[in-house]
Amino acid sequence: MKLQQLKYLSEVRKNGLNVSATAEHLYTSQPGISKQIRLLEDELGVQVFNRSGKHLTGVTPPGEQILEIAERILRDAENIRTIAKEYASPDKGLLRIATTHTQARYALPDIIKPFKEKYPGVGLQMHQGSPKQIAQFAVNGEVDFAIATEQMHRFNNLVMLPCYKWNRSIVVPKGHPLLEIGEITMESLAHFPLITYVFGFTGRSKLDKAFARKKLEPQVVFAATDADVIKTYVRLGLGVGIIASMAFDENMDSDLVAIDASHLFEPNATNLGFHRNTFFREYMFQFIELFAPHLSRELILEAQNCRDEDAVNKLFSDIELPIH
Repeated sequence: MKLQQLKYLSEVRKNGLNVSATAEHLYTSQPGISKQIRLLEDELGVQVFNRSGKHLTGVTPPGEQILEIAERILRDAENIRTIAKEYASPDKGLLRIATTHTQARYALPDIIKPFKEKYPGVGLQMHQGSPKQIAQFAVNGEVDFAIATEQMHRFNNLVMLPCYKWNRSIVVPKGHPLLEIGEITMESLAHFPLITYVFGFTGRSKLDKAFARKKLEPQVVFAATDADVIKTYVRLGLGVGIIASMAFDENMDSDLVAIDASHLFEPNATNLGFHRNTFFREYMFQFIELFAPHLSRELILEAQNCRDEDAVNKLFSDIELPIH
């Protein structure tokens, strides 16, 4: 049994059982991967994958258990390399972050700048996607940290650290009728066409629930993953925008007016997730501390050792998160 064979098993599953795509991703040959998987299955005496002709169609019951252990072994092997790097070159490395557009555009720039000043030898990679996609990146070991608001709690192998809360703002062009209303209510907002985030992004679920509690149906005429796109279509007069308050820039958005909507919608919490078996390098602790100062090294490690999500939530139950 070789680490390379275990890596092939893991990568084939990540690529949807498509051996050709796996070979392309790993810069190797399809026959070479198929041969190594067959050799491992012969050695183990069981099939890891179901087949129909030359095509893989699924993972067998023993294959599920084998893959779970294989991925654990691969992560431990990577941790061994990481430990060596930490002692050999503590100020050099690569920090991989997966996040949504809102976090990448509005929350992270003020963190990245001082981080790079402190660790010029650490490269940064930023991957964008939906909360579900970026959580999967962290589970698969493709990134070190996943930063988002929704859906990441569904992944058992992720430790979720609450970083901060944020509220929403209503965004309209100058002179809009909403600006004539004293205090905006859910009922008054429901009369206007709305432009906001697609479901699964940036707290959209809580927005829908807020309307549902009032037995109202929001008129969402346009939905996007990107706050800048939402503001563009507000400028075109397509509707009233509802965005994360941090996504409004008074200088760049001077032609628009932001109205605080914290009295209408519950705040959301942004979380930072990492795989439970992650070995932390010093610069990783420092990044988290810059992003969420209440997350000390001791608290991070304590959360990592919690047995499940409920234990992590209990650990943070008495901590008042800052509001951005």
